[in-house]
Amino acid sequence: MNWQVALSTFGLIFLAELGDKTQLVAISMVSKTKAPWAVMLGAALALCLVTLLAVVFGAALTRYVPESVLKRISAVAFIAIGGLMLWGKV
Repeated sequence: MNWQVALSTFGLIFLAELGDKTQLVAISMVSKTKAPWAVMLGAALALCLVTLLAVVFGAALTRYVPESVLKRISAVAFIAIGGLMLWGKV
């Protein structure tokens, strides 16, 4: 186990997820259902499944596409999504 990779991944994802729509949905669900532990369990399982899918897909993708190409595609996608958000298209 590479703990440095694990900790840096934790830190980056933790910071990226702060204040995003997942937290807003969790707040909404807790206020509506008054069941914080059930909401936490559902949200944690959903995030684990989404992360598992990303890791499996990413591992398969890196077998066929070089890392440098993936970084460029990701950069273009982020810029495109940011532009769409800026102009109110998303």
